[in-house]
Amino acid sequence: MPLSEHEQRLLEEMERNLYQNDADFVATVSGRRGKPNYRMIVIGALLAVAGVGALVAGVIVRQPLIGVAGFALMLGGVLLVITPGRSEAGSAAPASSGRARAPRSSWMSTMTDRWERRQDERGE
Repeated sequence: MPLSEHEQRLLEEMERNLYQNDADFVATVSGRRGKPNYRMIVIGALLAVAGVGALVAGVIVRQPLIGVAGFALMLGGVLLVITPGRSEAGSAAPASSGRARAPRSSWMSTMTDRWERRQDERGE
């Protein structure tokens, strides 16, 4: 069933707003990602494996305190793997984002302008 003219205009307006908001979101988030710290990933994985071992050992020995400590070690290792390192991200982010943020935002605004022009040409 085809959309009416009014519904098509509303849909196009919602798409433009969505793309505009997504462009802002991408520009905001892209400056915060840094290189992964492989040393922290390896240390976190080793901690998680040691935590699993301690958890199993706590169950075998029937000592809940060892099991809880193993779970905490496992959780800490997993968190270390999935979160970026603060020292590396903190030192690299201001230097790279200061230079790279302006070109990215101008590139995103250029892309957004092009998209809006295409949408306007298509709608007319």
